[in-house]
Amino acid sequence: MSTSQENNKIEFALDKNNFILMGIGLAIIILGFILMSGGKSDDPAVFNEEMFSFTRITLAPLLVFAGFVFEIYAIMKKPKE
Repeated sequence: MSTSQENNKIEFALDKNNFILMGIGLAIIILGFILMSGGKSDDPAVFNEEMFSFTRITLAPLLVFAGFVFEIYAIMKKPKE
């Protein structure tokens, strides 16, 4: 390669591993929202207690929060040189 082609190489701020980690974080967030959905009653006149299950009230929001924290880690992680 000539020196002009070497100088034109584009370097990204994030490495391939950062993007993979960001994808994993996004999958965790999506899983949290999927677990949070549902719980409605088939009959509008009947109240469904399933809306207040441990999965929807506690686990799913913790997964979403963990996904956002993982996203911050994925962005801040320094690529190997």
